[in-house]
Amino acid sequence: MNQHSLHYPSYFPSYFSINDILATNERVPCKFEKAAYGVGYLDPSSGSKDLEAGTKLELPCWLARALYSRRRIVSCQLPKTFKERYREILKAEASLVDLHMFSPHFYEFGQHLLPLAGPEAPILGTLLVETLRERLRSIMDTSLNSLEDEASSHTTKLDELERSLFRTGRKTFHDHRLWLSRRAHIVTTSPMVEQHNKRKFSEIS
Repeated sequence: MNQHSLHYPSYFPSYFSINDILATNERVPCKFEKAAYGVGYLDPSSGSKDLEAGTKLELPCWLARALYSRRRIVSCQLPKTFKERYREILKAEASLVDLHMFSPHFYEFGQHLLPLAGPEAPILGTLLVETLRERLRSIMDTSLNSLEDEASSHTTKLDELERSLFRTGRKTFHDHRLWLSRRAHIVTTSPMVEQHNKRKFSEIS
């Protein structure tokens, strides 16, 4: 695993991605459509070793996906931050929303929810794309033009993917300025040297 792999989210299950682990550990509302034996410990309020059909629990996304993909043991609902009320908020003013408060891994978590979303999957996919599209210009403008204090204040409202993009923009801007500075240093001749060369040339002539 190289240095850069820690900075960028992975939108596929990955045991080597910290962001992936954190995103797939977020909770998803589930209903057991079939009895599940030997997993009563998933429900702390249950005194049984088994879970009956109809039991409703919030499960980690990785577990919900496993149970959903295997014989549809559970059915799933979208977490509240991806439901219609919050979707309308994002549609109305995506650039102003504290997305980190919605979910620290909003986009990555949303990607993992797509197989569980059923008929709402196209709506969820569009929401993820449009939300990032609406917020990206502000993120990059701030990363390139803001002072350090302003940048710190702005990043508190970003999810982890957006923070990664912000850091990339910030670093690119810094590297570009550094490159320009070095370039100027290399190609620019000081006035004293220019004057010396002129005198030397006139003496030879």
